[in-house]
Amino acid sequence: MAQRPEGKAQAGLWEFPGGKIEPGETPEEALARECREELALEIENPSVLRSVLHRYPEKMIRLLLVECSVRPGSVPVPQEGQSVDWFHPSELDRLPLCPADRELLPYVFSR
Repeated sequence: MAQRPEGKAQAGLWEFPGGKIEPGETPEEALARECREELALEIENPSVLRSVLHRYPEKMIRLLLVECSVRPGSVPVPQEGQSVDWFHPSELDRLPLCPADRELLPYVFSR
């Protein structure tokens, strides 16, 4: 999980890493790119499991839950000053999560 840095929307809340899908990218390619850009982390075998729509006051987003593996030897190194940490699924319910990410929790728990 990554904590949203100061100065960004939802600052201080935790989220699943990722970001916007660029034109011409698949969701899996976008996640791999975002993990490299934000965390210097290499992933393997991404697979979209679920999606949710969430309306924030200023916009609506579609958030995808993607299962993947971390490439052996790759470790997250925050590139934007954010905090990152690993959590057991049982800990996620107690974290201050971005509202859209919280909507994914039932699908994380069912894995």
